[in-house]
Amino acid sequence: MKAIVTGGAGFIGSHVALALVERGAKVTVIDDFSSGDFVNLKRFRGEVIAQDINHVHWDQMNQGETVFHHAALTDTTVTDQRKMMYANVEGFRKVLDFCLERRCKLIYASSAGVYGNEPAPQSEEGSKNPLNIYAYSKWVGDQLAEEALRENPVPIIGLRYFNVYGMGEQNKGTAASMVYRLAEQMRCGMRPRIFFDGGQSRDLIYIEDVIDANLKALEATRSGIVNIGTGTGTTFNRLIAILNEVLHTQLVPDYFENPYRFYQNETRAEIKQAEKLLGFKSHYTIAEGIRDYFARLYQFPRVVASSIS
Repeated sequence: MKAIVTGGAGFIGSHVALALVERGAKVTVIDDFSSGDFVNLKRFRGEVIAQDINHVHWDQMNQGETVFHHAALTDTTVTDQRKMMYANVEGFRKVLDFCLERRCKLIYASSAGVYGNEPAPQSEEGSKNPLNIYAYSKWVGDQLAEEALRENPVPIIGLRYFNVYGMGEQNKGTAASMVYRLAEQMRCGMRPRIFFDGGQSRDLIYIEDVIDANLKALEATRSGIVNIGTGTGTTFNRLIAILNEVLHTQLVPDYFENPYRFYQNETRAEIKQAEKLLGFKSHYTIAEGIRDYFARLYQFPRVVASSIS
């Protein structure tokens, strides 16, 4: 199999590229390295095209039978609307047009941000209420995909990621998960800083489960857009309790007022459609995922049993 992975030097894209190579695929990575990092590709063996997807000569590309589209501007604090829309919408449009013309299967990254503060669990059929320009750009992309999959036989699968954490996110800065950002504070002896009163929650899904979702999407025979989450929310207060146990610390939260008006207070995925379309269900609890993550990141010993879950 031949595959193209856009955003292949990024957090999720690099994992997908490596997993495909391990399965024997011939993989081409496209990434402009504006936010991706070469470190994520040190084990990758395949072609790397160092270009913005908006500047790629798609009419000259012949490397793909399947395209995994993960290239995007993902920093939700970016307020430059023109920049965000050009990167995420026009870039996606070019990838989508390429797949429709070449009849390549398209598996692409959407975002739970499209739901905004709609009540949890958020379902694919529910209302969409993006709170920032990043979420809106992803919602526009979903609409392009929905129109295309209604009118074309080309398989199109959108993976609406909830809150992904794991190895490879270390270079994402403010876009890294709260799991990583809080852990780094706590390892330095700092009280973990979270918005008052810590009751906000996230559906935190481990990168190993996200890789599994992508590989299951590769085998899927029908099109659709589905949530990729665990179906369980974890409050930030609970997350800090888990981190304290794993890191062997006893640090209490340092609460401060939320300065953002476009903030999701709760994310929790309705996961039935992912099970139906892909046969996907997450395997890692938040505690299991963090322990496995930190065993890799900080070389902590892996623990089979734990009092936390």
